[in-house]
Amino acid sequence: MPSSAAEVIKLDKMYIRNLKIFANHGVMPEEKRLGQLFVLSMELDLDLKKAGRSREISDTVHYGELCEAVSREFVRETYDLIETAALNIAEFILREYPLIRGVKVFLQKPWAPVKMQLDTIEIMVERRWHRAYIGLGSNMGDKEENLKHAMRRLEEKGHTKILKCSSFMETEPWGYADQDKFLNAVIEADTFLEPEELMDMLMAIETKLGRKREIKWGPRTMDLDVLLYDDLISNEEKIILPHPLMQDREFVLKPLKEIAPYLIHPVLHKSITVLLENIPVSTYNDIS
Repeated sequence: MPSSAAEVIKLDKMYIRNLKIFANHGVMPEEKRLGQLFVLSMELDLDLKKAGRSREISDTVHYGELCEAVSREFVRETYDLIETAALNIAEFILREYPLIRGVKVFLQKPWAPVKMQLDTIEIMVERRWHRAYIGLGSNMGDKEENLKHAMRRLEEKGHTKILKCSSFMETEPWGYADQDKFLNAVIEADTFLEPEELMDMLMAIETKLGRKREIKWGPRTMDLDVLLYDDLISNEEKIILPHPLMQDREFVLKPLKEIAPYLIHPVLHKSITVLLENIPVSTYNDIS
């Protein structure tokens, strides 16, 4: 199913309101020692039409089981901040319930230790699955193992799921010729990380695999780039979307075409197939 800005099917909603859970979250020592009541509400984005037609519980989310699972997860650890507790629940729901594409978690703390009259303190945290396309490249060491290792690291914490992976393609170096050939691939992934969070994760993986940034476009054990993220267009300092050079790079467009030939570039409004046809042809050896 397409996700977020790319969705063509409008998702339905399931609401769970005012689930009361006793837990020991809080900054104050007595909050952790004595505990207090928290009130949790959830707004879930999912397709309910299939279950409505099939009448099968397996085609929807069993809200009773979800409430039990959320209650167990909410008290599994103790947090100083309700922001941490709410974020953990939102991400837990997305990891554990594949049918849910997005979630808003509303967390109330009715007996917050403040010396004023109020009904409650409430925060809202939202998380949802986004569709990202990520380019991978390596031209040092065991190139194929480097690519596979990076993909394993990307999935290990559950915030990102690889849906498709292109063939591994041997390519000529781009931008700096005096180096070994690259092995490149593109993956299609669902992630609930925001763009900057995803970029931080990719840079951490590069560092773990020994990348050193000494020569621009020079040799590297691992190069990871966010090419597209939903239909998002941004010019943030840490990450520009879409990737500003992707339309000029055959080593990006060829593997991307293999897994998403009709994907439309959100700025140029052309398909990946058309973009590939408009750049010079270079030599590739498919070794997958």
